Parts: sequence; structure tokens; C-alpha cells
Amino acid sequence: MANVVLITGASEGIGRATAFTFARGGYRLALAARTPETLKQTAIELEQSFNAEVLAVPTDVTQPEQVQKLVEATLERYGRIDCLINNAGICLSGPFLQTTLEHWQALLAVNFWGYLHTIRAVLPDMLKRKKGQIVNVGSIGGKMPLPQMAAYCASKYAVSGLTEALRLELQPHGIQVIAVHPGLVNSNFLKRAVFVEETGAEVSAEENLTHPSGARQRMQQALESFWVSQPEEVAAAIWEAVCQSKSEVIVGMAQWAVGAYTLFPGWVGPLLQSLPDWS
Repeated sequence: MANVVLITGASEGIGRATAFTFARGGYRLALAARTPETLKQTAIELEQSFNAEVLAVPTDVTQPEQVQKLVEATLERYGRIDCLINNAGICLSGPFLQTTLEHWQALLAVNFWGYLHTIRAVLPDMLKRKKGQIVNVGSIGGKMPLPQMAAYCASKYAVSGLTEALRLELQPHGIQVIAVHPGLVNSNFLKRAVFVEETGAEVSAEENLTHPSGARQRMQQALESFWVSQPEEVAAAIWEAVCQSKSEVIVGMAQWAVGAYTLFPGWVGPLLQSLPDWS
């Protein structure tokens, strides 16, 4: 019987591309996202394109009771979860002192606690079967610092630490924990991003679409550069990591940036400081 993959943040961007990649590979799918309409449309397209078996469950990963219901529904439908792909995430950019505690709490609730909730929900069944894979989609911001993105980097460094510690703990139990770190990805995550200006004013996603802030315009310009990855490229990296049981993958050009920072932090750090606010 075909393997089962559970993907969060599955209705758009990397999550959607990953769902299509795993459907193409013959997996049965459980998809979660906060917006029911886009999630349903993604499920319909997967069923029509690949005759895939899809369970779509609208879920807010910041709410542990919703995550538990998602996992229970998946187990009831398929009997097991072979692979969990934690992908739901949001972006926040702005000067440290201009970001509020509420900004930090909202970001960590999705980017870190959302991952923790899903892992805790799927682990009992995986441990019982002594088999499973957990993929945490991190970021270049979890491997090296990025200017004007202290909160985002903190959340992604937390995911990196969680991933590496769980890998050591769970490997003896037959469970693989995999990190996939994209760089800047040309997806529609800007719709959900929050930009805090030097004045302290918060520019919402909706406002950014109609009246782009300076930070958003710089990010949009960065998304048009040659070193940006596409969602399909990240999905392919996730698929390869799962199929080949890799521990960690850094996607595309991001591997060069991370490699340079790892080897020459004293040189790359000041270079990052001198760059315009690309975030």
C-alpha cells in the first residue's frame, strides 16, 4: 500500500509544490493549511491531475487541539503517517527595537510551536511502528544571520536546534529527522509577510499589496534575482532527502552563502551588515 505523507502549509508555495511532487511519486496525501478555499482547490487539482488520494483538513498549526484532530483524521483515513513535512511558516522583517513582543509571539507560534505541535502529535504512532520520517523545512535564516530579520532568524535557528536534537534522540527508534533549508524562494509568501518600518509602523500583507513599503519593494526586487529558488526546486530537494534519507539539505545557491558564512564568519558578517536592507 502506498506511503502516506502529511504536509502543513500545503495550499500554496513550497507546500503546494511538495504535495504535487509526492502525489506524482505515488504517495497518499494529508494536507493542512489555514485557508479552506485554497486548500480545497489544491486537493481538487491533485485529484484531477494524478488521481491522488487526498485528505484536506483546514488547520491552524498554532492550535494544538486542531493539530491533534488533523493527525487523528489522517490516521483514521490511512492507518498511518509515514512522513511528516513541517512547512507552515510566516515572515517578519524589521528593526529589532521596532518589533514588538506580539510580533515575536505570533511568528514563533507558527514557525516554531507549529512544528512542535505536529511532531508531538505524530510521534506516538511512529514510535509504535518504529518507523517514520519527519522533515522540517527551515531556512537559510536558520543557518546564518540575516539583517533586519532577528525574529525570523531566531525562529528558524530554533527549528534547526530542534531538528538536530530530535535526530539524535529518534534515530535509534527507526525515525529519521531531516532538515531542508531553502534560501529566498519565489513564492507567494509575501502575501503573509509583515514588514515593520523604521518608524515602528507595521505594514500588513494587505496594505503591502496595494501600497508596497520600501522593505517589501526591496524583497520583491530580491525575488527577481538569479539566485532565488522556485517552490518546485525546494519540493524536489525535499523529495530527494526523503527518498535518500538525507539528514540535511541546503537548497540551491543558499548552500554557497551558508558555506561562506560557516568558513569565514568574520568576513561574511560585515558584508551582510553593509548590504542594503534586502529583507
